[in-house]
Amino acid sequence: MSGGAGPVAAWIASPGRSLTGRLRVPGDKSVSHRSVMLGALAEGTTRVTGFLEGEDTRATAAILQRLGVRIEATGDGERVVHGVGLHGLSASRSPLDCGNAGTGMRLLAGLLAGQAFDSVLIGDASLSKRPMRRVIDPLARMGARIDSEGGLPPLRIHAKNVLQGIDYECPVASAQVKSAILLAGLYADGPTTVREPHPTRDYTERMLSAFGADIDFAPGLATLRPGRALRATTVDVPADFSSAAFFLVAASVIPGSHLVLDRVGVNPRRTGLLDALTLMGADITVRAAGEQGGEPVADIEVRAARLRGAVIPESVVPDMIDEFPALFTAAALAEGDTVVTGAAELRVKESDRIAVMAEGLRALGAVIDERPDGAVITGSGFTANASAASVDERHGRLRGGHADSRGDHRIAMSLAIAAQCAAGEVRIDDVANVATSFPGFDALARGVGFGLRLA
Repeated sequence: MSGGAGPVAAWIASPGRSLTGRLRVPGDKSVSHRSVMLGALAEGTTRVTGFLEGEDTRATAAILQRLGVRIEATGDGERVVHGVGLHGLSASRSPLDCGNAGTGMRLLAGLLAGQAFDSVLIGDASLSKRPMRRVIDPLARMGARIDSEGGLPPLRIHAKNVLQGIDYECPVASAQVKSAILLAGLYADGPTTVREPHPTRDYTERMLSAFGADIDFAPGLATLRPGRALRATTVDVPADFSSAAFFLVAASVIPGSHLVLDRVGVNPRRTGLLDALTLMGADITVRAAGEQGGEPVADIEVRAARLRGAVIPESVVPDMIDEFPALFTAAALAEGDTVVTGAAELRVKESDRIAVMAEGLRALGAVIDERPDGAVITGSGFTANASAASVDERHGRLRGGHADSRGDHRIAMSLAIAAQCAAGEVRIDDVANVATSFPGFDALARGVGFGLRLA
């Protein structure tokens, strides 16, 4: 099992200055994972720019190399993938380590389910607690043989030359589950259809199409017909919306802030946070900037605003599932109650994000009523005076103190935002995993005004 504990770093966060300037956050993690996977299965050479240099995406690239794919890192954020074709992968002599990458493990399970060799997927201590039954069950219906320990990693995937196409109704709205099934569908005898209870992110469908797969898709529905070779292409990865989300929230709640985020991926199945923040009164302007890597991109301008509590529509939950920790921070600083329901998926992420965000924000004085599928967050009213020149001029502040991210990268960054609006320093423990999705977050944050340093 992967796994040693590794360094458990901590931050000291405290109010800095108003956030100002332009910035570009790192490349989209979801697109980065898929670009090297499909590039590996394509015929020809795929060139990837904007690749996220995070631990999760590097783990996926390293696994593909272990499976016989030559991948060159020709520069920061650049990869050249020498595809081996759909049937050109070769067996690894040892387990394939996904690290902390849940996306990597679930998608690779689908990709490896139809190979002519056995594989074992392992992960770190956090990933080893994340549920995999949701991908194991539909893959088993396709004929895959996958052994696990109670639905948890490691996953032992047995050789299977041909899978069966299925028409599958997902019981949960999960882009990872959908993607695993579609990747397995490349190795199926007959078409594979996936139907979702709510539309989820369509990165896999868009990229499969860009690589020449025979696929039709619409919100909540995708059908893949196997038998067509994938063709190498060029992928320019857009800036990651989930990474931009921390700065969208921070600039909304920190007085006097004005930020512009350049060329952010704004796939409509990804940007539910924009709808939620707009509902709360945020001052955000989205300016279309074209298309990049098959994905729509935009420049996003955000200014500090007076936020109000709101009932977050369940219809946008799948489109912002990774952004809820940051939203919880915004809600804790808004006026009135914010109600989140229909988000039980948060309990099976890198941590139980409902419980851990509630614990962390309560440690700083926030009022949160935790629910099975969400929470009611009673805001402090901190953002009520959006024109205040400094944090010290505002009422309803959080207090300084000590919070623990429980090793969850998105919670660590969300608590760092909360600390910018606290009355004193906040120590945030267990932040090393921020490098899995947003390497260099602390330096970028300090550059635009955060008070943030290593403990």
